[in-house]
Amino acid sequence: MRFRLLRRRLTISAPRMAVRSTLPWPLRWLLAAVVLGFSGALALWAFEFGKEIAGLEQDTRGQLQRLRVEHQQVLAEMTELKSVANTADSLLLAERSAQEQLKQQLRALEDENRRLGADLAFFEQLIPSTGSGSIRVRGLRVRRAPDERLTWQVLVMQSERQPTEFNGELLVTLVGTLDGRPWRLDAPPQALSLRQHLRLEGQLDLPPTAVLKSATVRLMQGGAEKASYTHRL
Repeated sequence: MRFRLLRRRLTISAPRMAVRSTLPWPLRWLLAAVVLGFSGALALWAFEFGKEIAGLEQDTRGQLQRLRVEHQQVLAEMTELKSVANTADSLLLAERSAQEQLKQQLRALEDENRRLGADLAFFEQLIPSTGSGSIRVRGLRVRRAPDERLTWQVLVMQSERQPTEFNGELLVTLVGTLDGRPWRLDAPPQALSLRQHLRLEGQLDLPPTAVLKSATVRLMQGGAEKASYTHRL
């Protein structure tokens, strides 16, 4: 009999059992209130956090928009600065070109000034001697170049205010030594025609070993010598 009762209690056919809490109902209500309060606080926190996230996203979009606007402004300023830089480069190149042209003009003016100074010094030597009615030779200049060439300049003039026209020939004679021996060179006659004054110049080839001592210019007319000038070297 006892074995049957024990088997009934231990098998599936045993009677059901109910487990009931031993907490009193006031504690149950208090625990439920705490759980509900915690849930409400959690929901409120989630709501506020969501609002903050939404505001942060909105601020981020606003900042992104402002950055885009500032980027466009920077690009515009860069474009303007590049344009100004290109203009400045063009002006600088133009200025350099103008400076180079000015330098070339200055060099040309300096050369012209030197030439005019040489001409002035040349003409200062060409003051006519006393006397009237005769043709004169003044200021013979002779210069030997490195290429064994002799260049000469001379001024032929008549001192009268209203002289008659002179037609004749100019003869240039060089005198010196060649290899220790006397040497003479007569240049071909050069026809000339003048009324008041005439400047003449020419070149002569010299032997490399020639030593020049003097140069003489003679004015001839009808086979007669009208004037001469000798330059000693």
